[in-house]
Amino acid sequence: MTQRKGEKPTISIQEHMAIDVCPGPIQPIKQISDYFPRYPRGLPPCAPQLVGKAGPPSSSAPPSSPATTSSTSTSSITAESERPNEDKPDRASAGASASSHRRDEEPDVEGYDSDDSTTLGTLDFSLQYDQENNALHCTINKAKGLKPMDHNGLSDPYVKLHLLPGASKANKLRTKTLHNTLNPVWSETLTYYGITDEDMVRKTLRISVCDEDKFRHNEFIGETRIPLKKLKPNQIKNFNNCLEKQLPVNKTEDKSLEERGRIMISLKYNTQKSCLVVGIIRCAHLAAMDANGFSDPYVKTYLKPDENKKSKHKTTVKKKTLNPEFNEEFCYDIKYADLTKKTLEVTVWDYDIGKSNDFIGGVSLGINANGERLKHWFDCLKNKDKKIERWHTLTNELPGSLND
Repeated sequence: MTQRKGEKPTISIQEHMAIDVCPGPIQPIKQISDYFPRYPRGLPPCAPQLVGKAGPPSSSAPPSSPATTSSTSTSSITAESERPNEDKPDRASAGASASSHRRDEEPDVEGYDSDDSTTLGTLDFSLQYDQENNALHCTINKAKGLKPMDHNGLSDPYVKLHLLPGASKANKLRTKTLHNTLNPVWSETLTYYGITDEDMVRKTLRISVCDEDKFRHNEFIGETRIPLKKLKPNQIKNFNNCLEKQLPVNKTEDKSLEERGRIMISLKYNTQKSCLVVGIIRCAHLAAMDANGFSDPYVKTYLKPDENKKSKHKTTVKKKTLNPEFNEEFCYDIKYADLTKKTLEVTVWDYDIGKSNDFIGGVSLGINANGERLKHWFDCLKNKDKKIERWHTLTNELPGSLND
């Protein structure tokens, strides 16, 4: 570049910033983790201090004497003088990479206090298992510091719940959506019905926070999972958990026993009328069979073997719901002694106009059943004239290869 006579040399803004801001060698920037080193769980409080000048002195280390300090300083100066050609930036860079390597090797003791988790936000909620009514109450209180998902630096968050294993639309619950906030307050209670003691031992509740978008797919923000075995019956347990990244769902479940919802059935043998009274009370979290995300469910019952083909009973159809209430009873005229030879088959269907009805799920009660289904049948036989109510899980197996 030619320079006219008497004109001052021009300096670019990049050169100006480099001269003013970076007068010497570039030093590594200290990170906050340098000041708060973590040690693996189980080490004593007097664990050795991390090597390097970034960390603070350990309180458990004995104070150095002046002689020791002087000796150390002298040896350091000597070491520096013996390496006059070594560049300071290289030493600083090497020290920074060594320090970074040590930090990578340190295990994350708690897991949820890392930067990856805390940037997603926290969720405040409470859970209660109502053992008497077989219900799980999930109260979603609020979230704090959620990760911004929209261009305006905010989000439109909502919370959805799934029970694992077997997560599907049949057992999904969700809160309302709150718009343009990173600190939403829902104060909303969602309830799962038909939860048994067996579910409380083997099920896990997945709570996900998502961002709703009108013109594209909703975005995942973070989740937390609670094994239901942590809950005590009829006691409220409060949680304030940091959200985590999405965890993989186990896909190795037996699809032949896929859960399709729950049904509450009552059984009672009436000794005066010599009949078995079967009550279809309600269903919960049925699988959605229609394009609108709902079903039009109804229930059919059979008492097998049925030589005369007269044991079929059918409830009314409930429109556009996954949690129908029927409260209907059917009577089967049968001798008490013959009940030990019978099997009650209950199936739930989705009603469709102009085409075949869709099978949702079924369950069989009788001497050939097992688990809760067998116990329910025997409790009915042992307690005459007493109504016994139980929740049962519907599976996608068609009992007795019935056709609608």
